[in-house]
Amino acid sequence: MSDSIIFVSMNDNLVNEFFGIGIQNGKTPENLGVLWRSAQNLGASFIFTIGNRYAKQACDTHNAVKSMPYFHYESFEDFFNNLPKGARLVGVELTDKAEPLESFKHPRRCVYLLGAEDHGLSKEAIEKSHFLVKFSSQLSLNVSVAGSIVMYDRQLSKPRS
Repeated sequence: MSDSIIFVSMNDNLVNEFFGIGIQNGKTPENLGVLWRSAQNLGASFIFTIGNRYAKQACDTHNAVKSMPYFHYESFEDFFNNLPKGARLVGVELTDKAEPLESFKHPRRCVYLLGAEDHGLSKEAIEKSHFLVKFSSQLSLNVSVAGSIVMYDRQLSKPRS
């Protein structure tokens, strides 16, 4: 018998990067399909909805919902209680408390949460977000456009928090 020592290499899952993106109470089903397609193209690890369920979208021509994990939560509380370990919740909302996206340091492990165009994020979602971000815009944007901008910004060479 050999007295060799075997070293096992393990990944530090709190250093590895990932992100998910989703919508709370989405207004129109078309927005889901467009956001899912962008999520697939811009490197999201998973997608989700809170409240309204996903239905097959003509806009999701890549069938992203079948290409990456998709989660549905009935309530914000259910969603929040099931955030991945070590992930930070980043709410995207036009509010005075939100940081400008242009200078925001995206967390290595996070979940981006968008609200519907007509109501935005719930009060509870705003209060429980670890970060709130916004970007320069006179008026609110379509939710799928806003989500795509956030994911694109994440890809830029910027420091992580």
